[in-house]
Parts: sequence; structure tokens; C-alpha cells
Amino acid sequence: MKKIISLLMAASLALGLAACGGNSSGGDSNASGDASGDGKTWVIASDTVFKPFEYTDASGNFVGIDVDIVAAIAEDQGFAYEIKPLGWDAAIAACQAGQADGMIAGASITDERKESGWIFSDGYYQATQTMTVAADSDITGFEDLSGKTVAVKTGTQGAAYAESLMDQYGFKLTYFEDSPTMYQAVLGGQAVACFEDTPIMASSIKDGNLALKILEDTANEGAPYGFAIFNADNQELIDMFNAGLANIKENGKYDEIIAKYLG
Repeated sequence: MKKIISLLMAASLALGLAACGGNSSGGDSNASGDASGDGKTWVIASDTVFKPFEYTDASGNFVGIDVDIVAAIAEDQGFAYEIKPLGWDAAIAACQAGQADGMIAGASITDERKESGWIFSDGYYQATQTMTVAADSDITGFEDLSGKTVAVKTGTQGAAYAESLMDQYGFKLTYFEDSPTMYQAVLGGQAVACFEDTPIMASSIKDGNLALKILEDTANEGAPYGFAIFNADNQELIDMFNAGLANIKENGKYDEIIAKYLG
């Protein structure tokens, strides 16, 4: 489903994003500097709501772990960039259509994605996926899901995890395009549970005071998040990301960013 949606959206995004690549002043976030010397501004697509990795704060600023990591790496490596918060599927489509150079959106590094054309950086955060239910739910584990509906976000590792379990435990899935809507499905009773990246779920419950709870012993082994490109011609961007990531981990900036959002 993810691939179909992404391909369909690519055509519609081509016109709207055609002018993104050359103007660092018009984006949601940009850094000064130019590693290549040709005045290039790298266009980086992102999700819209994946707190605490990317989201809009109370002042209307696009913020989060991913946003700060890109800013720190760009400063370290001296390149200009522009972040476009498009949404998960739209971000993938923009990269595949050549209207964005790379993507950072809490994307787990998997063999399946690599085989389908994703080119990943080194991992920058290790995340598991887990199951969440309403705070007053009597569901205690996968065995209680038989015959029930579970919510997932399209094209994510949470969805893949749920899909790997649905036949064994006899539940069905309903798909959503963003995390907040998925959470509301559980809160509203349209679904009895949802599968989400563990740090995202924990942050959302805490910051949103949501009447949800993460069930113990439901997490998978997880995978690291990576920055991604979809065109080998943009390998320079991956190389700069990897070099900058190593540097900010060494100088302590990375730990500062993680502590800022996750404590």
C-alpha cells in the first residue's frame, strides 16, 4: 500500500514542489553554508506530526529531534538546507519524484526499504515498536485481540509489526495517515489498540495527557532510524549526514538534542 500511495502522490507533488530546491529563505528551516560551493540548498522532506521527532510547537515553529539533528549536522558540515514538512507518504513521493533530495521522518532502516530503493545513512536513533490500548482497557496482550480491530499508520514499522501478528492472533487492521488520528481511533473506540514507535507513543501520551497506556512485553526488537535518499546522485548528502552525525555524537551535541526532547 505504501508504494502505491507514494507513486500516486508523486505526480501531484511535482508541480507544487518544483521550485523548492533553490531558495533557502522560503523554507521551514534552513542553515547557512555551502559544502559544495555551488550555492545548492538541499531540500529535505519530513513528516508533519511524529512527536518528538518532528511536530509544530505552540508558537507555530516546526521542531523536534529530527529537525535539531539536521540543523546541527548542517552547521557542522557547512551546507544549506530547507525542511519541508509534507507528511509521511508525501515525503516519500517527493523524494521519488526528485522534488526533494532526502527525507528525515523517523524512518526505520529495513532490508525491505533498501530493496525498494531507499538509500540510508548510518542509524541515528534506535527505536522499537509496541502496542498501546486505552487506559481503562482490559486487553493485556496480543491474545486478547482476536476478532477485534487494531489501528496502524500507513507504511510504518508499527504497521509492519502489526501485520506480522494479525494472522496469528486473529485481529484486523484499519489504516490511518497520521499518528494523532490513529490515537483518536483508540480513544474513541473505533479500534481497541494501535501499534506505534515506542518513544513516539510515550511522548504523545505524556505531552497530550492521553488516556492511553503502553502494554508491557509487546515491543519488538526494533531498528535504527535513518536519514534517506532515493537517488544515488545525492550520495553527497548521505556522506555529509554520516560525517556530521559522527561529529555531533563525539562533541556531545547529539546527547543534548536527545535530552532536550526525551529527558
